[in-house]
Amino acid sequence: MRCSLLLFPLLLACSQAPPTTASSPAATPSVAANAQRPAASFPETFETGSKGAYAPADEPLATGPWRFTDALIGLSEQDHKTGLRAARLRGQGRLTMLFDAPAGVRRIRISSASYGHDAPSTWELWLSRDGGRSFRRIGAAVRTPGPALAVRTFEGVANEPLRLEIRKTDGGTGRLNIDDVELELASGAPVGPVAGSPPPVRPAPSPGIPSPMPTPVPTQTQRDDNLVLGNPSGATSDPNNPTNYLLQRPQFTTGYNANRGIPIWTSWHLSQAWLGQAPRQNNFRPDPALPRQFYQVSPQSYRGGGFDKGHNCPSGDRTADLDDNSATFLMSNMVPQAPRNNQQTWAHLEEYARSQVQRGQELYIIMGSYGQGGTGSAGFMTTLDQGRVTVPARIWKVIVILPEGENDLQRIAAGGEQVRVLAIDTPNDQAVNPDWRQYLTSVDKIEAATGLDLLSALPLPAQARLQKLVDSGRAR
Repeated sequence: MRCSLLLFPLLLACSQAPPTTASSPAATPSVAANAQRPAASFPETFETGSKGAYAPADEPLATGPWRFTDALIGLSEQDHKTGLRAARLRGQGRLTMLFDAPAGVRRIRISSASYGHDAPSTWELWLSRDGGRSFRRIGAAVRTPGPALAVRTFEGVANEPLRLEIRKTDGGTGRLNIDDVELELASGAPVGPVAGSPPPVRPAPSPGIPSPMPTPVPTQTQRDDNLVLGNPSGATSDPNNPTNYLLQRPQFTTGYNANRGIPIWTSWHLSQAWLGQAPRQNNFRPDPALPRQFYQVSPQSYRGGGFDKGHNCPSGDRTADLDDNSATFLMSNMVPQAPRNNQQTWAHLEEYARSQVQRGQELYIIMGSYGQGGTGSAGFMTTLDQGRVTVPARIWKVIVILPEGENDLQRIAAGGEQVRVLAIDTPNDQAVNPDWRQYLTSVDKIEAATGLDLLSALPLPAQARLQKLVDSGRAR
C-alpha cells in the first residue's frame, strides 16, 4: 500500500459531506507511547510489512507502527498493488497510525481497489489531532471501483500533528486493498524522513511492473494466498449462510457446512515456507471462530464412531511454527475418515505432496468430501454425534504442482510440462487401496460429483484444458 499524507492549515474535506465525530477504539499504552513520535518518510507502501493474519495486531512499517484490525499484508496475485505488497482489509477492518505525522499536512492521497474479483467495498478516512483519542471523518465515503487501483485525494489543513485511520465500513464479504498512503505538506513537498531514518521502500515507476525490495525475499520463503485457485463454492462469511460459510485463517481457508458439521472443502498453499521442525500438537478442539449459532463439533463428537478425526489441511503441511501446526487441529478442519483411508492411503498421498516440495516445487491444494455414509472400524455409519456430524461417502483432493516461483496463477494458466494437476477421489471405507494412484481421476469428474467450481480463478480456456487431464501420479 502506498500512503501519502499531506499537511495544510485547515481541515477541508474532499467531499461535500460534513465530517462526523467519533471516538477511536479505546487507546492502548502503545497509542499513548507513540503519540509524540514523528512520522518517518512517506509514502507508506506496506512493502516492509509481513503480517499474514487478520487478527488484530500492531505492525512496524517503514513510516512507523500501524495497528491492523481485521487486516493483513497481502502479497498474492489477487492483491492489487503497485509493488509487491498492499494492505488487505475485510469485514469492517481498520488501519490506524500509532504515531503522529507533523503539522502542516495539506493533502492525503490513498490508493484503493477491490481484492481479486471481489465485490466493491466502501471505506472512509478518519483523522485525529489529539494523539488518537478521538477521530473525525474527512471527506465522503469512497466506493472502490473494481480491481484497478484508483487514487483518492483528501484535502485538509491541520495546524497540529495528525494521525490517520482508514476504515472499511460496509462490513460485506468483499475484501479491500489499500496501497500507497501519501502525505503532502502545504509547500507541496511530501512528508520527509526524520533525521537518520532510512528512505522509504518504493516500487519502480514503471506502471504494472513490480520492483524487487532492496533485500530480495527468497522465493522459498514465500507463503502465498490459500485461495489463489478461487473459492470453489462461493462461500461467504455471513453467519446466515450456515451451509456454505467461509472460514479464513493464515494457515488455510475453508468452506464449512454447519448442518453437516464438516468442511465442504479446504484450500491451502504448500511450500518450504510452511515446513519446519514444529512438533505435532494434537490439541483437537472446537473452533471458536465459528458463529455462536453453529453447533460446536468437539473431539467427543467422534468418540466411539470408528472413524479417525481426519485432517483436511494436514498437520504435516504446517510445521513452520507451533501456531501453524495447532491451527490444523481445529475441529472445523476435520472429517470422519475411515482409519485405513486416513492412516494409509491419505498419509501416503500427503507424504508424496511434501516430497514434491523438497524437490523445489510449490503446491496449491484443495481437499473436500461429499455424499453420506462410510465404513469405519465399527462398521457403516451415516452420521456421528446424534446426527450432527455427517460421515462422507467419498473424500477427494486436487493438487496443483509447479516449480517455486512468482506469478503462480499466470504460470498455472499457461500450463506446460512443468505444471501438474493431480485429482484423487477415494471411497471412505476400510477396503480402500493403500496406493492413492489407484484413485486418480480428473477435476472435471470431481466437479460433476460435488457441484463445485474448482480452479475457478483460472481463465476459462485454462480451466477447460487442465480439468480434463488425468495425471500419471509419477514425478516428472
